[in-house]
Amino acid sequence: MFAHNKRLQYTLRVNETNPGLANLMLEQFGGPQGELAAACRYFTQAIAEDDPGRKDMLFDIATEELSHLEVIGTMVAMLNKGAKGRLAEGTDSEAEAYRRITGAGNDSHLTQVLYGGGPALVNSAGVPWTAAYIDSIGEPTADLRSNIAAEARAKIVYERLINLTDDPGVKEALGFLMTREIAHQKSFEKALYAIEPNFPPGKLPGMPEFASVYFDMSKGGDVRGPWNQGPLWEFVEVPEDQIAVDGGDGEASVQLSAEEEAAVAAMATRTASDPLGDPQTGAELGMSGAAGSDELNAQPKKGS
Repeated sequence: MFAHNKRLQYTLRVNETNPGLANLMLEQFGGPQGELAAACRYFTQAIAEDDPGRKDMLFDIATEELSHLEVIGTMVAMLNKGAKGRLAEGTDSEAEAYRRITGAGNDSHLTQVLYGGGPALVNSAGVPWTAAYIDSIGEPTADLRSNIAAEARAKIVYERLINLTDDPGVKEALGFLMTREIAHQKSFEKALYAIEPNFPPGKLPGMPEFASVYFDMSKGGDVRGPWNQGPLWEFVEVPEDQIAVDGGDGEASVQLSAEEEAAVAAMATRTASDPLGDPQTGAELGMSGAAGSDELNAQPKKGS
């Protein structure tokens, strides 16, 4: 059960309207790194979570993300407020109205015309929000790592938005939202390391003969570091040693029934290519009269 308090989690003070900036703010409203995606991600994880501590944490953070959605959505509405009123009431001439809504840059004119200046569930490019942004897999050691990364990505987007405005009230509110991403990262990381063991994710440990092998498959400019050297790693750089590492011949095989084998052989015979043939193609026919066609037509055909 939810109860909504009409006061924002953080007081929002917008000094001046700015439709272009409002449109960019939609990235954190209906974008892949935005607050709605975060709220849905953690809320669905919480419902499926069996551990009471993680369940409580996920519900708390999911609910806070909804409050952040309210803050960023209100910010979009406030930044669009003046343009919304002018466009709705037709206070400007057609030319002046058009100049105002297109002069803000990016796709802010779409936000004003299609959504009346309100926050739409789209990103800053107008792409609709989708549940495909939710990447939960139902395994806490995997989902918590994904949550940490999601909060990190959201923090970076907030940093970039902060750099796009000189409005002190907007900067302050964005700074609060960015800081809460840091707090959530800390909670998720603490919850992850409260699970022992937590690596590798899931239950199965992996095949030990391959779990600490680094295959150097990209040649040129090789760099060694803790990600591929040291006592935890076996570094394999010879290409021949990267083939059929299971000790087999590296060829794929399948056991077929007699009926399947006969059908496959018949299909292979029917669709076989003639390596000695040289049929004239549509592309060659289309080159008739074009440069080089004389040389093409002058070439002797096999069997002539």
